[in-house]
Amino acid sequence: MPETLNGATRLYPVVGDPIAQVKSPGGVTAAFRERGVDAICIPTQVAPKDWELYVAAIRAMKNVDGVIVTVPHKFAAYASCDTVSDRSRFLKTVNVIRKTADGRLHGDMFDGLGFVEACRDNGCDFRGRRALLIGAGGAGTAIAHAVACAGVGCSHPVESNRPTRHRLRRASRRAARAAVPRTRRARHRPAATNR
Repeated sequence: MPETLNGATRLYPVVGDPIAQVKSPGGVTAAFRERGVDAICIPTQVAPKDWELYVAAIRAMKNVDGVIVTVPHKFAAYASCDTVSDRSRFLKTVNVIRKTADGRLHGDMFDGLGFVEACRDNGCDFRGRRALLIGAGGAGTAIAHAVACAGVGCSHPVESNRPTRHRLRRASRRAARAAVPRTRRARHRPAATNR
């Protein structure tokens, strides 16, 4: 990638509110540079009340190829996408949006996959383990799904919002059932709770 920006540089904003805490603009831009891609990742702070205006602007900008989504927009981003991955459809949340050649927005969720891969890279084997999950926002929900798919037999979400807590428990159990072969399912069945 050229050392200077030019009219052909592609944009990949990261959007959140607040946004000052994110580290991805530097890392993603460096990854583009290492691969010889003329693109940058830029931080954009957008209040929830302005989300729809932001999505309209992204759709209109011809040099934006994708968006990284962080708090508090992951659930709103899901609703704004034209198409989503099966994983995002299951979770009802998105942390990456890709603009397709025809201008449509396709969403996916990689927070959980990133967490599981980082743990595996550091020697963690999830099969048959139990997990305590504190918080069930967009990333927490994705992590619960990913660890269930990686073989965690029982996930215990701690979430103050009761409907969110129950939704996450049901989603974790569905993901665990889908991830564990039928012949081994009885050994990995999540423990029943009285809550």
